[in-house]
Amino acid sequence: MSTDAKTISPVEKAAVRKMMLRLLPFLMFCYFIAYIDRVNIGFAALTMNKDVGLTASIFGFGATLFFVAYVLFEMPSNVAMEKFGARRWIARIMITWGIVGFCTAFITGPISFGISRFLLGAAEAGFFPGVLLYLTTWFPKAYMARIVAVFMVAVPLSNFIGSPLSVLLLKLDGLWDYRGWQWLLMLEALPAVIMGIATLFFLPSKPSEARWLTDDEKNWLSGRLEDERKEREHSEKNKPHKHGASKIWAAMSNKWVLLLAVIYMSISATSNTLSLWMPQILKSFHLTDTQTGLLNMIPFGLGAAFMIFWGMRADKTGDRIFSTAVPMAIMGLSFVATLMTDSLVITLILLSMVLISNFALKGPFWALTGETLPPGVLAVGIAAVNTLGHLGTGTLNYFVGVIRDKTGSFPLALLPIAGMCFVGVILVFYIGSQNAKSQKLAEAIR
Repeated sequence: MSTDAKTISPVEKAAVRKMMLRLLPFLMFCYFIAYIDRVNIGFAALTMNKDVGLTASIFGFGATLFFVAYVLFEMPSNVAMEKFGARRWIARIMITWGIVGFCTAFITGPISFGISRFLLGAAEAGFFPGVLLYLTTWFPKAYMARIVAVFMVAVPLSNFIGSPLSVLLLKLDGLWDYRGWQWLLMLEALPAVIMGIATLFFLPSKPSEARWLTDDEKNWLSGRLEDERKEREHSEKNKPHKHGASKIWAAMSNKWVLLLAVIYMSISATSNTLSLWMPQILKSFHLTDTQTGLLNMIPFGLGAAFMIFWGMRADKTGDRIFSTAVPMAIMGLSFVATLMTDSLVITLILLSMVLISNFALKGPFWALTGETLPPGVLAVGIAAVNTLGHLGTGTLNYFVGVIRDKTGSFPLALLPIAGMCFVGVILVFYIGSQNAKSQKLAEAIR
């Protein structure tokens, strides 16, 4: 469903504008900090790996441990958020990941590196799906692709801004007897703790707590969201779960959660793998740390610029399928094409195409997820899609390190992700066809 400016009432327009201005900048900054704390290890690795004795395989395994913990704790975290409220739970997540990120500066070898990555994954688990769930309680589905795109632009921005910042922090090497990578990890972790505390005072847990919405705006919003919930319940696939299982089991055994998770594996693996490995990929062309940081900005900057445009386009057209499948196909083809060149310029262009496509499709994909999942498993289902997707991400990160060690080739190491992209394209079209059938059934019932 697309939004037509002519049919938008003044109350709707005012409510959406207020929610976007009050919530999105704050949540974007929180996610910006979260992603910097997750991927700054990629720049730290330029000097840290040698200092503490990490091979490419060990570094990749550490990245996998992050996602193992993320998988184990993510869905319980979303369940806890429903119990304790978004404000308190998001604050808890941010404060704990900031503390763990700071302590990572004091690792001494492979074992402490692995432990630190596992603890960081456990601490951060639940933040992203928790925010997505939170946004679905505020914004109608017609706005979700652009809202998610605006929120997730924090990911490419964290790399775009974080790349030169990380290089500058590496230059603090030797100050007060700390290595540059230690300063990088310590100083980039502190904002998470500060923003976690700020969350307790700034973020309303639900629309009824928002003093800046009028009664008319709250009534419009609650009515619109309730109508959309009832509409989803009309379709055959949205019947109540047949088994009296827990929420987590209901989500994990849901067909649509599993299919969406397979699609998300390629999406998540692409952005996370390149965030962690791209500094080393670029450095393999015999660049300096400064050159590496500056070139690393380019793909992420382009991705940030295109991401919002594509999300707005997806909402304007109401299209979720082609807006997800076409960029995913470009990702896979661009990965494969890196095998055919040893040129730095062409490699950078191809990786830029990968990341532009990757960030563009995230808004439409999560909007598709919200429209596809049954209401009964939506809360845990969003976390399950993210969790299972990250399980594949962690596995692929490990194989990137292993294949790189065995072959010495980054393009070969990235081929498994390309294969997942092509599988994802097929599944997106399948879900689209099934959603179209369900929508026709719902209309016939009405």
